[in-house]
Amino acid sequence: MRMFAGFGSAKETNARYQYLLEQGNMGLSAAFDLPTLMGYDSDAPEALGEFGKCGVAISSLQDMELLFDGIPLEQVSAS
Repeated sequence: MRMFAGFGSAKETNARYQYLLEQGNMGLSAAFDLPTLMGYDSDAPEALGEFGKCGVAISSLQDMELLFDGIPLEQVSAS
């Protein structure tokens, strides 16, 4: 079973993922914020007020790298 989690920045969500894994969870499912789901960068005018509000904000490859930094993806189911 994957834990559905995401809030704020990629770094903040990574900390939550690390906590979940420390508690014995072996699966993660990223909950993205609305601008990310709609294909907007976090600094786009359309994203104003929605950044990381109800999920993790992802605007770049660097954000994805931060999101999964230190997580052994070869051992953890992720979506």
